[in-house]
Amino acid sequence: MPASVQTSDLLNFDTIIDAFYTQGWVWLPEFLRPELNSALLHEAQYEAELTPAGIGRQNDFQLNQQIRRDATQWFDGQSSAQQQYLALMAQLQQVFNRRCFLGLFDFECHFARYRSGDYYQKHVDAFSGRSNRVLTTVSYLNSVNQGGELELYNEHDQLIDRFLPTAGSLIIFESERFPHAVLPAVDTRYSIAGWFRRNASINGVLDPAS
Repeated sequence: MPASVQTSDLLNFDTIIDAFYTQGWVWLPEFLRPELNSALLHEAQYEAELTPAGIGRQNDFQLNQQIRRDATQWFDGQSSAQQQYLALMAQLQQVFNRRCFLGLFDFECHFARYRSGDYYQKHVDAFSGRSNRVLTTVSYLNSVNQGGELELYNEHDQLIDRFLPTAGSLIIFESERFPHAVLPAVDTRYSIAGWFRRNASINGVLDPAS
């Protein structure tokens, strides 16, 4: 796994960027401090109001359990754990902009829960010329023994790797470039799915986070 980086010293951002720059994705097995990871997991398990996730945005939003069956809740930034996580991602955003000139404007994210049998079919998070999502992030909050793996594919639809969720780990990849899927869960798994975005506006109105 050439783009894997150890980050237990929390965090050598430049090392993360160097690994990402070589191929457009990076797997970070020890991204979150255990205490922050535990606080986020507790919130996802016991405090978040998770509801069935849909596909599409705004007027195109629809529920389709043939495509995805997870449950989600968007961050509102009210809890201490959320604030710490968002601050960490803001630091990462600054480094991506400084080193890779990506023009990232903001970050949006939500908790996600996959129970036994839940999945998300292969998809991309951004379509060429139609989305302002630039980088996708997935932080895993608990370790599972089986099921719920993330499959990452290249531009030619060839499998790059399959990642079993482990607590504290993070994967980052280019949203438009890499199709990905979540295999059916066996053990319940919790994660935070997020997106670094460029600013887009229509008639001078800032495109809001979905």
